[in-house]
Amino acid sequence: MTETTSPQAPPPASPLPEIARLTLRELIVVLKHGLDDFRAAPQFGLFFSAVYVLGGFFMVWLSAGHVTWVLATSLGFPLAAPFAAVGLYEVSRRREADLPLVWSEILGVVWAERTRQVPWIGAVIVIYFLFWTFLAHMVFALMMGLTTLTNISSSFDVFLTGDGLKMVAVELVLGAILALLLFALTVVSLPLVLEKEVDFVSAMILSVQAFKQNAFVMLIWAVVIASLTLVAMIPWFLGLMIVLPVLGHATWHLYRRVLYDTQ
Repeated sequence: MTETTSPQAPPPASPLPEIARLTLRELIVVLKHGLDDFRAAPQFGLFFSAVYVLGGFFMVWLSAGHVTWVLATSLGFPLAAPFAAVGLYEVSRRREADLPLVWSEILGVVWAERTRQVPWIGAVIVIYFLFWTFLAHMVFALMMGLTTLTNISSSFDVFLTGDGLKMVAVELVLGAILALLLFALTVVSLPLVLEKEVDFVSAMILSVQAFKQNAFVMLIWAVVIASLTLVAMIPWFLGLMIVLPVLGHATWHLYRRVLYDTQ
């Protein structure tokens, strides 16, 4: 008599945590903790930021002048980028739990995420990126009219016209709105799906709710991230090697403060 084995049931979903109220002082605290994590284990921060930065440089070089490669890399890079953040979150999680920082275990967690919820969040980022690309091209075509026939790769004078300046302003406003919405969707959803068995839709909804309940503090945090990233990009993107891991670690600590378990 043969025994039939039923497929292993997926792990039960974790209860969703509660949302706490944040203060501006906590942003200073999480940045300090992020810097402490980076100083305590700089090899991990430098590794994951190098993967992100060098991967971006390689994809830009690979796609230069090739429309097919532009599409392929545009789809691939946003899908892979969340895994770099997962590595930084895992380092912070292990330091917080006083667990050893072992390369094989940390990279193993990053690898294991490929079958969980992180790729779905990456897919949402890709779709978001494609939508923004389409919208930006549509705004350019609608507002610039016949000037779209100008070769903007060799002359930027068209952007200094009245229509050009209006178009740039509209693009900036739309880009800021869409970037803020993506920030709200992902600010705590990525660390949440790493730590708990929560589906990505519920995690994103909870992330938006956390953003709404702490709107002012979250807006300041978004400005801090954008400002530090912009400054870090000036010296040939080299500043990102430090800024990205510090912000990644700090985001984990922000997540731990804004969401808490009731059990």
